[in-house]
Amino acid sequence: MPTLEFKHSAIRYIQGLRGIEHEPESWSNWLVELGCPVDANDSEAIEVEVFPDRPDLLSHETITRASRAFLGLAKNDVAMEVINGRTEVEVDASLEKVRPVIMGAIVRGVKTGSTPEERDEFIQSLMDHQEKLHMTLGRKRKFSSIGVHDLSSLEPPFKVITVPGDFSFTPLACSDSMTISEILSEHPKGTEYSHLMEDLDEYPVIIDSNDQVLSFPPIINGSHTTVHEGTTDFFIDVTGWNARACEACLLLICLSMAERDGIVEGVKITGFDGSEVISPRGDAREHRVPDRLIKKILGVVLTSAELSESIEKMGGRLEQSRTVTDGPNDYERWSDCVVGEIEHIISMPRWRSDIMHPIDIVEDISIGYGFKNLPEKYSSVHIDAIPLDSSNQKRRFGESMRACGLQEVQSLTLSNEKDQFELTRWENQGRVTVISNPITSDHTILRQYILPSLLRLLAANRHRELPQRVYELGEVVRDSKNKIRGGWACAESGSGFTSAKGISLAMLRDMGADFSDVQFEPTASGDGPWIMGRGSKILVKGVEVGEFGEVSPDVSGSFGLKSPIHAGEIDLVAIGEIIPDPLI
Repeated sequence: MPTLEFKHSAIRYIQGLRGIEHEPESWSNWLVELGCPVDANDSEAIEVEVFPDRPDLLSHETITRASRAFLGLAKNDVAMEVINGRTEVEVDASLEKVRPVIMGAIVRGVKTGSTPEERDEFIQSLMDHQEKLHMTLGRKRKFSSIGVHDLSSLEPPFKVITVPGDFSFTPLACSDSMTISEILSEHPKGTEYSHLMEDLDEYPVIIDSNDQVLSFPPIINGSHTTVHEGTTDFFIDVTGWNARACEACLLLICLSMAERDGIVEGVKITGFDGSEVISPRGDAREHRVPDRLIKKILGVVLTSAELSESIEKMGGRLEQSRTVTDGPNDYERWSDCVVGEIEHIISMPRWRSDIMHPIDIVEDISIGYGFKNLPEKYSSVHIDAIPLDSSNQKRRFGESMRACGLQEVQSLTLSNEKDQFELTRWENQGRVTVISNPITSDHTILRQYILPSLLRLLAANRHRELPQRVYELGEVVRDSKNKIRGGWACAESGSGFTSAKGISLAMLRDMGADFSDVQFEPTASGDGPWIMGRGSKILVKGVEVGEFGEVSPDVSGSFGLKSPIHAGEIDLVAIGEIIPDPLI
């Protein structure tokens, strides 16, 4: 979840533009009701966690707009006014397999502030908003990326074309031109997002009528289009692979500028296939919501006035309530509008890309109505769950370990080759998954065994009194595939191989093994962390599923441990394939 800091000074300025007088210090209550935790709130700023399903709250302007409706200070229009414009963008046919979704808009007359401080604050807020949308809706610029440009430095019409790697231009914040290849290998933004350009021989760029480069999406803008304190007219481009994400990003940037009295102007986009559309669309989306669904989920009958007020608080509008005349005659799906029942036609802003199903509208209605006002009773929706076979295995393994007096722990899946293989004397099982940018030398690979992590845990607690008996059920990665393994380790005096075997037998019994199918074979000298002659492999129906034994003092000493340790590790995937579920 993005954590955002909204400055009260910026919010007051935006409220003043919209003719609203309200102190943002009182926002804490409505944000909590909305489901956004408030981490801090002082005289300077309010720090809020915004959930991924509300990308329309990621800027000063859009959260101010949402608060007006929720607090009943003013009604928002569910549509955004977009006037006709004459600017055109032509998309080359080569973009179809490079970056096919192209959208754009122009916003004129944006009031960015009356002082240099306010204008600088606006620019920083705009950049933050852009990056938050990149991270959330844009999936780190893979689904969509945004370019915001100073319109006064451009000469429309615009073209989106592809160019070779030796094509050069001056990127943002640079004084010298660089080739596309140099940007991808040397520029900070280029190296960060170069993976999005892998396997491409031609690269997308947006140019104006003077052949000046506006943008190299999704990497970086051109330097001459930089937004500065004097910018009031903007050109916005959004490109990517996901049309829904691109549209939401474009609309939210336009909406934030419209809140500052900007006038949104449509752009004519000629697509790679020759199709012509006006971007952006500002009209609302209509949703059909069965009255039955609202009653079933919320457990309350809402009047038309209550329903209208609830959805208006969330920025929507109840258009009408009517009897269904078109639709299925039977309940094929629980959200279907069935002929003869009451349905509600509700309009929601097009930028609310999180609304994809009638149940999302019901959630908004419940928030607008207030969870505290809903009846205190159990949900009428009851669906029996069927546990996965793997869940039964995990449960039985955990219960068995706890019954043997072991405490569950959870460690990182990150480890290093020295712990995993060199110190424990185990061979790597398949291809090792290496971390390309490790933060520390202790976390360079994804682990293949559980036991080394447990030994590190015991080493970190060696100053604690004995006994220490722990187990872990977790994931390992072998050949780039996740597998579930279980491991245990006991640091205690007066026990050894017999105790380790007892835990193994108890675990096999609880997993449903037939002991006539179980065999034990000694491990070879130096094969694993065991003392010679005190390590054993576990075989079920001739298949090795794990091993156990006394840990060699040489191995435990290399982890910084001096106490006697017995331990073991099993492969739950192998056990699940060999041992039938005892409950079936």
